Amino acid sequence: MANGKALFLGFLAGGVVSAAATLLSTPQSGKDLRYNVKSRGEEIAQSFDKIKEEGKQLTEQIANTSKEGVTLIKELSVDVKSSIETWKNTIEPHQKNIQNYLEQIEERLKELEEQTSTRA
Repeated sequence: MANGKALFLGFLAGGVVSAAATLLSTPQSGKDLRYNVKSRGEEIAQSFDKIKEEGKQLTEQIANTSKEGVTLIKELSVDVKSSIETWKNTIEPHQKNIQNYLEQIEERLKELEEQTSTRA
């Protein structure tokens, strides 16, 4: 039992000495230190809240931008398809005219060949 009592008194004396040393070597009073720690804790909590809110806003902005991009791509696709169809419809009659002109030229060439072969 004597050893337990001596051990307890040793812990008690060590605690008192370390508490006194801490109080004497602290650059601020306990009240000021607690206030500063609490203030810093609140500032850090506010910073985390702000970062969290900005993250949510960024996520929403990315989602909206993605939706707008998909919509624009669909609209562009429809416009391109429409333009291609219009171009095909515009070109088709000209292709037929060119084909007709080529056929006429071939017929005239045959006629010329026949005329030159009968004269020779």
